[in-house]
Amino acid sequence: MDIKLELVAIPVTDIDRAKDFYVRLGFNADHDHTVSEDLRFVQLTPPGSACSICIGKGITDAEPGSVVGMQVVVKDIEEAEREFKSRGIDISPIDDQAWGRFIYFADPDGNKWAVQEIVIPDLSGSNS
Repeated sequence: MDIKLELVAIPVTDIDRAKDFYVRLGFNADHDHTVSEDLRFVQLTPPGSACSICIGKGITDAEPGSVVGMQVVVKDIEEAEREFKSRGIDISPIDDQAWGRFIYFADPDGNKWAVQEIVIPDLSGSNS
């Protein structure tokens, strides 16, 4: 049996501001539907990802800015750093760890994200 994570709700205060931020970050705006006065559903997907986020009205009761630990993975952290900076995204300096290289950012509401370049350790015992 497959179990696939496909959608994660991100609580925001201003839907249009958040949508603009994530589109500027490079996410694709897949859906933006106002179903009723109490429900607006916006789905955004990072390029190459099988999992999307959703923002909107009537989507989640979580407090805007309360999400910590969202993470995306890239092949090249320096390329991601250059790309995000060129798009005006405020990011942290590169954080080198044994298990990966990271940059961090927050959306306009303070929801916190990590961007990881996975580092595969050399388990062969050689230093070459």
